[in-house]
Amino acid sequence: MIGKRMGVSTIAFEQPPMLSAWAAVGGKKEQEGPLGAQFDQLFPDTMCGEATWEKAEMHMQQAAVRMAANKCGLPVSALDLMIAGDLLGQCVASSYAARSTQVPYLGVYGACSTMIEGLLLAGCMIDGGYAQRVCAAASSHFCTAERQYRFPLAYGGQRTPTAQWTATAAGACMVSHADVQASVRLTHACFGKICDLGVTDANNMGAAMAPAAYNTIRTLLSDTGTHPGDYDVIYTGDLGRVGSRLLCTMAQDDSIVLADKHQDCGILLFSEKQDVHAGGSGCGCVASVLCAHILPKLAAGELRRVIVAATGALMSPTSVQQGESIPGICHAAVLEHVGKGES
Repeated sequence: MIGKRMGVSTIAFEQPPMLSAWAAVGGKKEQEGPLGAQFDQLFPDTMCGEATWEKAEMHMQQAAVRMAANKCGLPVSALDLMIAGDLLGQCVASSYAARSTQVPYLGVYGACSTMIEGLLLAGCMIDGGYAQRVCAAASSHFCTAERQYRFPLAYGGQRTPTAQWTATAAGACMVSHADVQASVRLTHACFGKICDLGVTDANNMGAAMAPAAYNTIRTLLSDTGTHPGDYDVIYTGDLGRVGSRLLCTMAQDDSIVLADKHQDCGILLFSEKQDVHAGGSGCGCVASVLCAHILPKLAAGELRRVIVAATGALMSPTSVQQGESIPGICHAAVLEHVGKGES
């Protein structure tokens, strides 16, 4: 290890940032899924009381950030920095959500990996002493994503079996330098590299993202000298059923057994009965599953140490129409439970 750097791409935080609070917001389909009861707030109306779907997504992200801050007993204005992103052009849902806060804001884009990208950047800001309180947030909305990336909803196009369902959800996480009440810490960050094996089917994002997921997970394990058995769960978000099978196959080909430890946020969020085909996707998928399901389990001590490796398909409507292949990215966080008396 040289300083904070381990191996190829992993950062070991000298003073691990603490995750002080979090909040998850979802829509009607998320409410009907297996994790519905674990969300902080659910909107039965996809418009969330707003005039457009885009404003609805903004509203959801604002709600998640506000609730996470309130759990810390703080107003949003007390934040040193907000790092947020979404799937829309110019990250407008996040920018407009941050507009009313008057908090310094960094807009980030990593497609479905955005939440973990923001969380890792927040950790770096905290560990480097550049901020004391940072909020990482991300959101997506089925209707806004369909309008931007595919077809108008009224078109009624057939969805292929490999397609995934964009989550109508948002998640926000408060990251701080020191919090004696916090029970989850961020110990390692692994920033991924672009992986592109030539997949051009925009309805099969799992296949496009699986190579990046495997590359980042393999790199993290190698850099830290750990193996899958050192973690309770290795979460991905969100490969869906197609990408998850490919990930485990690639690992098995390298004699790494992930299947016993692997879970995917896109599979956890929805049940097979909900007609989501290969599973969930979108920035709000891993963001909401992290804040509604994973972090509460870590805080309660039901999980002691996990990897959350969030994947993103870095395509645009234009690049797909031009026949470009779909680059994949994956960023990974190592999160640990902190018991009483631990630091």
